[in-house]
Amino acid sequence: MTEFPPRTALADLQPALALGPLDGRYRKDVAPLVDHLSEAALNRERMHVEVEWLIFLSENEVVPGARRLLEDEKAQLRELVSGFDEETIAQLAEFEAVTVHDVKAVEYAVKAGLGRIGGDDVSELVHFACTSEDINNTSYALMVKGAVEQVWLPAARRLVEQLRDLAAEHRDQPMLSHTHGQPATPTTLGKEIGVFAHRLGRQLRRIERTEYLGKINGATGTFSAHATAVPGADWPALAKAFVEHLGLTYNPLTTQIESHDWQAELYADIARFNRILHNLATDVWTYISMNYFIQIPVEGATGSSTMPHKINPIRFENAEANLEISSALFDTLASTLVTSRLQRDLTDSSSQRNIGPAFGHSLLAISNVSRGLSRLAVNAEALDADLEGNWEVLGEAVQSVMRAAGAAGVPGMDNPYEKLKELTRGKRVDAEGLREFVRGLGLPAEAEARLLELTPQSYTGLASRVVGETLGLD
Repeated sequence: MTEFPPRTALADLQPALALGPLDGRYRKDVAPLVDHLSEAALNRERMHVEVEWLIFLSENEVVPGARRLLEDEKAQLRELVSGFDEETIAQLAEFEAVTVHDVKAVEYAVKAGLGRIGGDDVSELVHFACTSEDINNTSYALMVKGAVEQVWLPAARRLVEQLRDLAAEHRDQPMLSHTHGQPATPTTLGKEIGVFAHRLGRQLRRIERTEYLGKINGATGTFSAHATAVPGADWPALAKAFVEHLGLTYNPLTTQIESHDWQAELYADIARFNRILHNLATDVWTYISMNYFIQIPVEGATGSSTMPHKINPIRFENAEANLEISSALFDTLASTLVTSRLQRDLTDSSSQRNIGPAFGHSLLAISNVSRGLSRLAVNAEALDADLEGNWEVLGEAVQSVMRAAGAAGVPGMDNPYEKLKELTRGKRVDAEGLREFVRGLGLPAEAEARLLELTPQSYTGLASRVVGETLGLD
């Protein structure tokens, strides 16, 4: 066996190399999520919750004898959050090296900030009566809420709007359908795109209605420390007011942890959106392979390393892979987070650190589908040729007109399905052959004329109207 020279340890290189593609190859596509779902974002939200809890207790004079914070002190405390930067991250790392506890490190960092502004006399109100999960559950809720509302939803809405525009543009473009992969009743290209705009839009409306729940009720959800330290306070009412102050929905009854059911609901909805988008990607890929779409070349790009003629549908293939990874992560999160042994275990702590990658792969897929759609042109000639080569699809129309005529008492209209089956099944029928068949049926003149004028290109029914009304195009 050949002995090769030892290699440089890539793990030792600086700046540090990313292990995963989201922080490496695809960083620019998912970077906005870093503000919401990174480890630094988690610590920033923890600091936000700790600061706001301290200010809330002060403003409401919850703890008897504790002085109220001055307005300037509150402003400077909030600057700990608004100015959260590399220096803060380094400070937190130093505290955590001592505490070996990430939430406790945040508590100490807030106390240190309070001390710098002369607030040592109220420092014990930082993290007052809280368990770590009081801080964590509200922080994660704020993180996910921000990621969904400020990053993921805007990108998803833009994609749905792009599909809606394509549906409007091509609502009247006839296209042969392929049910079971076989030629079937014609549709329009815009109607088929409109189906996905409608399906994805429904999922977005569900996601937009998400409730982001939070709790702040102590070590086992009983307010025990709260009620013992300050028995005169209405702690459930205060907790509700504080959670709502953060912009969240209050969960009044929990164990040590907020139950995460809202997360499972949200992730199921996003996974469903992913899977519908995956369906779109596979359909568009297929239409490209059928030559219904032409891919617009990107100058200088290579499709195949050996076949220079190729333009591969890589945007849609990339999207498929990322949607599958995202959905798998969301499925795992949704199934794992709803379960906690008795009053608390830490499976959720590790699981929730993968929320960012789940959103990241979905966001990357949305970007790829959008970019792929923008590089497509409709091949009207191929669409027309496919329709013209499949006149037998009008057999459905002929037998339906015969059924209606027979129901109206026109003689000779018996067994219409069987007659068309004999004419068309497994056979190619051209325009003249079908018209000759129609002329020999004995239909009323108006019905016969209607069928004789019909072509595969015109047999699209109410497709244009349906997509227009459903998507509000008219």
